[in-house]
Amino acid sequence: MSEIAVIGAGAWGTGLSIVLGRKGSHQVRLWAHEKEVCESIRERRVNEMFLAGRTIPNSVTAGNDLKTALDGAHIVVSVMPSQHCRPLFEKIRPLLGPGTIIVSATKGLEEGSLLRMTEIITQILTDEGGNAPPVCALSGPSFAQEVARGDPTAVSVASADAELASTIQQEFSDPSFRVYTNTDVIGVELGGALKNIIAIAAGISDGLGLGHNSVAALITRGLAEMTRLVVACGGRAETMAGLAGLGDLVLTCTGGLSRNRSVGVELGRGKKLPGILAAMHGMVAEGIFTTTAAVGLARARNVEMPITEQMHAILQQGKAPRDAINELMTRTGKSETSALGSGI
Repeated sequence: MSEIAVIGAGAWGTGLSIVLGRKGSHQVRLWAHEKEVCESIRERRVNEMFLAGRTIPNSVTAGNDLKTALDGAHIVVSVMPSQHCRPLFEKIRPLLGPGTIIVSATKGLEEGSLLRMTEIITQILTDEGGNAPPVCALSGPSFAQEVARGDPTAVSVASADAELASTIQQEFSDPSFRVYTNTDVIGVELGGALKNIIAIAAGISDGLGLGHNSVAALITRGLAEMTRLVVACGGRAETMAGLAGLGDLVLTCTGGLSRNRSVGVELGRGKKLPGILAAMHGMVAEGIFTTTAAVGLARARNVEMPITEQMHAILQQGKAPRDAINELMTRTGKSETSALGSGI
């Protein structure tokens, strides 16, 4: 029986714990920052704070002591918010056993360094001899509520080591949770991070009262600029046509359970970001943090990302959403099919 530690008990971390726990072949230890989450799971088998209404299997135990959670773990699933990845892995490093597999399921980029989560994890965990741990990335269209409910879901696990990806595929897959393997870690991670920015834009469109045409344009052109950055960073364009690209983008831009889209809706209705965040009661919309990093990464790679730039102006500079939409629509005309070139 595999012992798996899930670090991060938000909605997605809890959902993955339910998936792994219901297989009956894993002992899952879920680490939560909040003591109330641990108490809720221990006493009622539900994470009332972040995933209410979904029963957590008895094979999942919850606690807020990292050493206990990681002790003897064969696999560690990293599901913390992106801004907590570095400080948490600094604490995790001395507690890991040799050969422990790390699965990063966080969809974000680190502000400042512009690094993906697997890059941060590898940077921290590589020893003095240059030996890096086995790390892979899990991403795809997967609302936690639906995953926990048992709705059929398909995601990708990416690693340059095909055998490692295959191992995680076998450990995580069940009749309701299908895992595909991929060797494009850059594409899978960036797809999962960048789609949140476009989802905020789609939410703004809805909040402004615009129709389906507008959202379709944002999804399509959003995918184009995501693809440009992925390729510029060394990923593959075809990955953006898959689960971690188009699949996750469509879900997050159109689904009512998307926190990033919901933030956009409220912005479109005229609410200010601080008030929107306060009303989320600890829930995280990764796109807010990712937008600044994505703009920095695009500028460093000389990639034009007009939608991302406008979202950054709205989120960080207080630009009016209607002005941002107008600026996107009145840019100089471009060719749609100019081979991953610049422009919307």
